[in-house]
Amino acid sequence: MQPVDILILSNGPGEITTWVRPVVKSLRQLLGDNSSEVRISVMLSPCPHATGKEAAIAASYPEVDRVQSSEYFMNFLIWGKTAEFWDWRKQGVVLFLGGDQVFPLLIGKRLQYRTVIYAEWEARWYRWIDAFGVMNEAVREKVTASYREKMTVTGDLMADVQQINLATNQTEPIIGILPGSKAGKLAQGVPFCLAIAEKIHQQRPQTRFILPVAPTLDLQTLASFADPKINALVEKMGGVSGKLIVGQEPMIETSGGLSIELVTEFPAKEIMSQFSVALTTVGANTAELGALAVPMLVLLPTQQLDAMRSWDGLPGVLARLPFVGTVFARIINGWMIKQKRLYAWPNIWAKSEIVPELVGELTPEEVAVRVLDWLDHPEKLAQIRDRLKQVRGKPGAAQAIAHLVQEQLLAADQPS
Repeated sequence: MQPVDILILSNGPGEITTWVRPVVKSLRQLLGDNSSEVRISVMLSPCPHATGKEAAIAASYPEVDRVQSSEYFMNFLIWGKTAEFWDWRKQGVVLFLGGDQVFPLLIGKRLQYRTVIYAEWEARWYRWIDAFGVMNEAVREKVTASYREKMTVTGDLMADVQQINLATNQTEPIIGILPGSKAGKLAQGVPFCLAIAEKIHQQRPQTRFILPVAPTLDLQTLASFADPKINALVEKMGGVSGKLIVGQEPMIETSGGLSIELVTEFPAKEIMSQFSVALTTVGANTAELGALAVPMLVLLPTQQLDAMRSWDGLPGVLARLPFVGTVFARIINGWMIKQKRLYAWPNIWAKSEIVPELVGELTPEEVAVRVLDWLDHPEKLAQIRDRLKQVRGKPGAAQAIAHLVQEQLLAADQPS
């Protein structure tokens, strides 16, 4: 096979960390580490949930040869020019791992590369895409029968992070705290979770609290959301402040003297798999916790309705507008809350509330009571773990997708 390019299209932080990472590892395991033979590029498209650090994360993966950040995407889509004037080999594959499924169609035509899409919930443009890896048979069944031969049930990329949950073997409970990675969530989530942790600690002083730090977030910024001089919401969210302690093991020490361990290792799946319970906001965190079968309480406090501005589509655009965005955010968030929709990914997968979604002007006391009840009744935790394991697809998707890419590379190498 002659030298080839694999161009991976992706977008948000969740896709970069939970889809791209395992797939590029599998591609290198299957196709080798020689970039002169197989070159892997990652190109990011705009995403409303992006933090601006996705390109740096993708570039940190040793399997990836080159990365282009999202601000240059439209220029490439329209004009075919990258920011660093990338060259392209004669043959290759465009692999979709996040964004809009029309992008691999357009870019594949431009580069004259074959195309592969990983479709989690729905396969689109299947008349013109060469191959699909779909999460389960249900996705395949939605496609017109004459095109189903293009669909390979690869399994679930999120299921590839599943590990044996060790929480039941812990001599002391471990509570995971995942307040998000963006300011709109952290402003409420950090002080609120600290206040909950103190309430739990008062009843169960042997409990450990661990906060896995998002790779797009530095420790000083994280700790600033626990400082009432910087974050005015600390008082509204329970009145528990915290300060960063940087030693051999970094931590946040609350005003009540409780130490919250900070884990900067990424990905932190081994640590997360040991959580007895997790306190989390909405977003990719719920998908990863669900894949690890970790029981969680999904928190959507509404003490500050204009703080949440991370919705998809037009609502998210309106909420982030300068000057008037605050007004739109209050209106949109109030409306969203009344819809009684499901927000956590495990619940969306199951179409029912497997893990509780707590919405409203929550108090640290009421959330702590729920956690303590779970810890006092391990059979409830076991039941939630079992249900979480049932709703995800089979693991092994990364390897299956790598094989699909290999098949398309071989097909491209055949004389027409």
